[in-house]
Amino acid sequence: MRDKILFSALLAVQLACAFFFVYDIAFSVLGLRTQPLSWALYELVELGAAAGLVLGVVTTSMMLRRSLRARDRAEQSLRAASGAFLDVLEERFDDWGLTPAERDVALFAVKGLSIAEIAALRSTSEGTVKAQTNAIYRKAGVSGRPQLLSLFIDDLMDAAHVPARRSA
Repeated sequence: MRDKILFSALLAVQLACAFFFVYDIAFSVLGLRTQPLSWALYELVELGAAAGLVLGVVTTSMMLRRSLRARDRAEQSLRAASGAFLDVLEERFDDWGLTPAERDVALFAVKGLSIAEIAALRSTSEGTVKAQTNAIYRKAGVSGRPQLLSLFIDDLMDAAHVPARRSA
């Protein structure tokens, strides 16, 4: 919230400064007369407008840097979560004693591919893939794909509540 207020205030200052410069140039080019300001006051206003624009550039670059750092942290967290998910998959596959073919089919099933898509990718019949998915469900103790996915989600949620181990 604080960043939004700061950004809005900064934007307002930059707009006012830009308006001053555009106004000054437009009136000079068009030859329109305005109430003249004293030379000293005019220079102070111009200096303030320039300072406002420079402040805007500096602050914007700081906010951009902070935003990029936050994005990098989010990408690292996503990579860690992705790695954690693969670790959970491998651990469960080991616990269930899945064959290499069943591991492939289980991974494709978790990714959401249909029986026909899995069969096409593995160059096998749909009947073979159905038999393998049934073996996977039996070994996992579930009745279908939604329950299979639920096992992995539960594992990840449980892992999210356990503090990460620190390496020595």
